[in-house]
Amino acid sequence: MDMEEKPKYGQPKEFDPDFKGPIQNRGCTDIICCIFFIVAIVGYVAVGILAWTHGDPRKVIYPTDSLGQYCGQGKLEKQPLLFYFNMMKCASPMVLLEFQCPTPQVCVEKCPDRTLTLVTAIGNTQDWEYYKSYCRADPGTKPVVDILQKKLCPAYLISSKPFLQRCFPSLGKKGDVITVGDQETFNDGDKMRDAKDLVAGMKNATIVMEGRQVAMKIFEDYTKSWYWILICLLVAVVLSLIFIVLLRYLAGIMVWVMIFMVIAVVACGIAHCSIKYVNLKDTPGSNITLQQLGFQPDFSLYLHIRQSWLAFIIILAILEVIIIILLIFLRKRIRIAVQLMKEASRAVGYVMSSLFYPIFTFLLLTIVIVYWGVTAVFLSTSSEPVYKVFNETDCPHARQTCDPENFTLSTMKRDCPRSECLFAFYGGETPYHKYLIILQFYNIFLFFWCANFVTALGQMTLAGAFASYYWAPNKPSDMPAYPLCASLGRSLRYHTGSLAFGSLILAIVQIIRVLLEYIDHKLKGAENKFAKFLLCCLKCCFWCLEKFIKFMNRNAYIMVAIYGKNFCRSARDAFFLLMRNVIRVVVLDKVTDFILFLGKLLIVGLVGIFAFFFFSGHTDAFKGATPSLHYYWVPILTVLVGSYLIAHGFFSVYAMCVDTLFLCFLEDLERNDGSPKRAYLMSENLLNVLRKKNQAN
Repeated sequence: MDMEEKPKYGQPKEFDPDFKGPIQNRGCTDIICCIFFIVAIVGYVAVGILAWTHGDPRKVIYPTDSLGQYCGQGKLEKQPLLFYFNMMKCASPMVLLEFQCPTPQVCVEKCPDRTLTLVTAIGNTQDWEYYKSYCRADPGTKPVVDILQKKLCPAYLISSKPFLQRCFPSLGKKGDVITVGDQETFNDGDKMRDAKDLVAGMKNATIVMEGRQVAMKIFEDYTKSWYWILICLLVAVVLSLIFIVLLRYLAGIMVWVMIFMVIAVVACGIAHCSIKYVNLKDTPGSNITLQQLGFQPDFSLYLHIRQSWLAFIIILAILEVIIIILLIFLRKRIRIAVQLMKEASRAVGYVMSSLFYPIFTFLLLTIVIVYWGVTAVFLSTSSEPVYKVFNETDCPHARQTCDPENFTLSTMKRDCPRSECLFAFYGGETPYHKYLIILQFYNIFLFFWCANFVTALGQMTLAGAFASYYWAPNKPSDMPAYPLCASLGRSLRYHTGSLAFGSLILAIVQIIRVLLEYIDHKLKGAENKFAKFLLCCLKCCFWCLEKFIKFMNRNAYIMVAIYGKNFCRSARDAFFLLMRNVIRVVVLDKVTDFILFLGKLLIVGLVGIFAFFFFSGHTDAFKGATPSLHYYWVPILTVLVGSYLIAHGFFSVYAMCVDTLFLCFLEDLERNDGSPKRAYLMSENLLNVLRKKNQAN
């Protein structure tokens, strides 16, 4: 490798005898963008206040009757369940379009536990008192014909059970015959029907709630396993801290230990999957394909299929081969990267508080995510109830908007005497409701901008702290007393505009990617192959553009932290500096990133293996402590994601330290030549790596 490559992009820095690293006499950068960011934040707060004023999350939590009232709330507090007058009306295709059955619905205290018809109940005083609790209004002494025509009461009651706060018929089976209340037929007040006629209505009525059922089971699993999840995440924190400390003193050994342990963990995964694959050979039903099985909410079913374990074996084997090939070709480069990591370990040792800075970033990101989520929910629930005309026979006003208070006197009622004005969905025609989609778009865009800003703030803060370490002639006496706090103060006081500028560019690209995904979702059924190909190319291009912008922003923030220049000039200087040292970028920077990634992979693998054997109950040692779960993959996935985020948080400090020191010693190489007047400020180890040395006086 030619470490003395010639500059190809721009010119190296000229010698500046007054340059001493991160300058203190800074000025504010990118002021215009800072002002725009502040105005956008003020607007974001205004949108939140507007959403909280109009929104009502109860619309997505509680069922709603035909008058738009919430079951279990307010005056209906003692009536938490929703009862459908005629469940078979839910078989209408309109249910899937409007998410509302075209039949009257009332809130009730409990679901009916017997099967009755209006005709039989009205002739029995005790049954009639029970029956009236499921009517929309007190029918008084009206005849049966008037009650049914005005739809004051249901034509029949069927023995039901509560499910997702709704009453559904208690269907069962006798052999292959579907029954309701142990009967194969029921009387709907008009004629005898088979119990199977209720199936289609129940299916359509529940199709929009199946996701909620899964969500409730997942939530229940979290309530049973949250403390074990926290223990697993605590283990991940401890492992990350142990690796950081060991890297501080045993960087060279730990790098190779990490590499071989990752290879061993993947190999163990291959062996375990192979054993499972072989053991399922003679198991009935294990040879069906994933395509035949289809999507199942119970993911444990996939683990009883041989094809699933074969897929795991192939994926892990490919990963193992890729890691081994990379290690073979990069073995010499890894030795160089080890020295850079040792230097980074010393820098982290002088700025130990940097290891806990990701917690601050995580808290800020949590605030941003929670604000976005709450605002999105309130915006989506800030619409008004919309009522439509429902009629069992042909009606010219069917599905038209109506007013339930004046409906009995309207021309719609006169034209269609048997029609009803029922609650359909939530919407609105006011200017506020018309611009809800714009407010949601603004909410998403500001979420990306603020999240990127928080990430950028963390990168610039760490870069400033580690740069102050590098450029200090006498370490640590020439470093600030609190380098991390000093760097955070400089970043917020002088460079908020630069942070907002860089995060704005990234947010624009990300929102374009979201729009492309939305368009792709809408065009899934399209037959235009060219449009699909073009959209796929655009998605790929913007994905690459996002990765490139993240890389450039990261290095631009480092240059801003060092010199205090504006974002565009810092990005240009960082780009040309990297291009002039492109070989070193690949050799030192990217190899180090790969090593840190292996460290994260190892921590996630170790914690994930422990979580799998604990929550799955496959090990006898944990059977007594393992909680009973609907889906044991829920805590396992949570632990895997949480462990990766924790490991990423700790190792991102190292990665930022390496990147900062990398740019600093490239600047050092261009500004200095090792002479007594222009001595290198890098450590002796880095001088040896780069085959440089300082001349004696």
